Amino acid sequence: MYKEKYTFDDLLEIMARLRGENGCPWDREQTHESLRIYMIEETYEVLEALDSGDKGRFCNELGDLLLQIVFHAQIAKENGDFDIGDVTTEVCKKLISRHPHIFGNVKADTAEKVVENWEAIKKKEKKLKSQTGVLNDVPRNLPALMRSYKVQQKAAQVGFDWDDIEDVFRKVDEEIQELRDVYKSKNVERITDELGDAFFALVNLSRFLNVQPELALNGTIGKFIKRFEYIEKQSEKAGRKLEDMSLSEMDELWNEAKVQLSDEQ
Repeated sequence: MYKEKYTFDDLLEIMARLRGENGCPWDREQTHESLRIYMIEETYEVLEALDSGDKGRFCNELGDLLLQIVFHAQIAKENGDFDIGDVTTEVCKKLISRHPHIFGNVKADTAEKVVENWEAIKKKEKKLKSQTGVLNDVPRNLPALMRSYKVQQKAAQVGFDWDDIEDVFRKVDEEIQELRDVYKSKNVERITDELGDAFFALVNLSRFLNVQPELALNGTIGKFIKRFEYIEKQSEKAGRKLEDMSLSEMDELWNEAKVQLSDEQ
């Protein structure tokens, strides 16, 4: 059964066999809904592999993500909805229609113009008659930081945006102050609302700085874990448990970690 190289058709054949009458019990009982979480997980694993710089791992994870697409297409075929040929047809049509500067007579000399044309064609294809419709079209299943970034981008397309980054900084300060004003109120609804406004303002700032907030926050999380690991290892060397250390002692090690780990980078 094993071969040195497999083709896309081989993958389709294997998937059909797994879902077939004498196939795998687990694969046979899956539905679009039950597979939903795996699509999400595999997407993030692809991104993690990409960040790792390991090309072999990246290739492997792309295969896992492709498997999810083939899996859904096989289920859809069994249900009489569509098959993988319809999937590839739709994406090819989309690529051709949204690149009229390549496959048509439209002129687009810059990446910015390409994006502008893409958005206009997308809006027409989806019959979105208002910019509010464009904002609502941003997937609700995206992580909130990514979704807010994209919503702000779409709003900016029609000029609803700050003129200067200093205005954005002032807006961040304003939202933080409003959060400070309500945090003692014990009104969870108001605190949640103001916290959301503060996050939204920070995302706006990240957009002006051309920084993806999701990537920035993930970078900070990784940095936090490395510094925390330093604290834990230093406490172990001293024969102490973290639970027995004071916050000031841990903070001192934290500051050490900032210096030590910064020197290693």
